[in-house]
This record gives sequence, C-alpha cells and structure tokens, in this order.
Amino acid sequence: MIMNPQSSPEDFTQPVAYDAEGQPLYRHPPQTAEPAPVVAQNPSHVTMRPELVQGQNFDPRLRAQYANEPQVVHVGREIEPKPFMISDSVKQKHDESVQRYPHLNLSEGEFVILDIKRHPIGMLIPVGVTVFLTILIMGFVMLYPSLLSSGSLVALLPAPTVIFGIALLLIGLVVLGGAISLWIYLQNQFYMTNESVIQEIQESLFSRHEQTVSLGSIEDASFRQSGIVQTIFNYGTIRLSTEGEETTYIFHYVANPRSQIAILNNAIEAFKNGRPVCYD
Repeated sequence: MIMNPQSSPEDFTQPVAYDAEGQPLYRHPPQTAEPAPVVAQNPSHVTMRPELVQGQNFDPRLRAQYANEPQVVHVGREIEPKPFMISDSVKQKHDESVQRYPHLNLSEGEFVILDIKRHPIGMLIPVGVTVFLTILIMGFVMLYPSLLSSGSLVALLPAPTVIFGIALLLIGLVVLGGAISLWIYLQNQFYMTNESVIQEIQESLFSRHEQTVSLGSIEDASFRQSGIVQTIFNYGTIRLSTEGEETTYIFHYVANPRSQIAILNNAIEAFKNGRPVCYD
C-alpha cells in the first residue's frame, strides 16, 4: 500500500536548516487568524427593513446612505417643556400691558416699556387741506347767485338750490377724506417691549401690517432731525437697522426723537448683555 506523503503529519521538531552560526532553524505550524469580534448593534429604522418597523417606511436609498454611519444616540425629551419661572413684578407688568394693549401679541412675560406716538404736527396737512377745500366750496356757493345775475347764460346754469346740494355733498366727501387721513395717521404706532420692537403700519383704510424685531437683532438705532421746522417743534425720524438681513425700520413724525432713541439704545444694550430691560 502506497501512502500519500502529503497526508502524513509534518514533524515540526526536526530542523529544516541551519544559520551561519550553526544554529538549527525549525518550521513553525501555520497560525489560523482569529475571527473578529462581532459587535452587537441595536436595530433601528435605518438598518431594518421598512416593513418590520411600523410607520417607518423610508426610502431604501436613504437607508443605505445612513446604514454605515456611527451609531446614533437618541435622547428623549418631554413632550411639553417646563414653563420658565416669572417673577411677580414681571407678571404684573405683563398683565397691565395685555389690558392696555389688547391688540398686541405679547408673549408670556413680555410687557410694553415704551409707547412712541406721532407728533401732532403731522395732522396739519390733512386738516389744512380739508379746511382749505371746504372754504373754497363754500365761497363758490356764496358767490354763485351774483354770477347768475351778471351772466348772460342764466338759463343754462343750474338753480342755486342745486348748486347748494352739490356743495354740501362735496363738503361731506372732503370732511370724510380728511377724517380718514387723520385716522390712518394716528393708527401708525411704535412700541418697545422688554423683548422686541413692534411697529404697526397703517398704509390705507384697508391695508395694515405689523413688523416685529427682537432687541437682540437690532444693530443700529438712530434718529434724524432736518430743517428748522423739525428742530423748533422737536420731532424727527427714528431708524432701526437689523443684523444679517439688512432690514431697515423707519418711523416718521416721532416726538422728541433724541430721548426715544436713548431709551431704545439702553434697552438694546441691556438685552444683549443679559440684564433686565426696564424703563421707569
């Protein structure tokens, strides 16, 4: 019986060669590589099939994209956050502001510090135009009979009673237009709270919008007075510039603009430095 030499076990105790100094060299048995340890991973909606996770039927391409990323640690949080504590004085100021300014959408703990109104001088234009047009119409009505007596086209002109009725209608329209202009002027308001600046803009009878900007977003607050009239009557324009978006908020006909801007800048500085924003 012929035995296959490859089937006999190798003898690793016999030297296979000698080095230069005569020392024997032996063959070492082959070493088998140990398998890498298997790290258990918790299944998630990324690595599991969509049909195994209820309500997590994601796109397979997204699952393949995130499958090899490091394990994500999910941190639980409360469904309803805990309300922050508000002092009694702040709550009292907030309640007073809500009662006094019910049209403002004030957050919890927010209260109005400054209510900037427009200078009364801005009402001179609509009032002056209304008075001028009314006097002009009434003067025409008073002079109309004399025009009839001196004119040659008496038969073609309407009677004085007709002219008087038309004049009353025109005067009513002029007064109504002036009243609407005054109402629009007075509806433009500017508020500063302990958190933000709110500007209410009434552009026309049926056009109104509101602008709100946080005190922390205001980069520059300034005012401008130009001309002898604004200097004598102490009114001007307030200008606020925000960071990033480069949005500018402008409010015209502000009474005592220097004092208002000083209060605004102090409030902005206090808000950005974490100090309480207040004005007494």
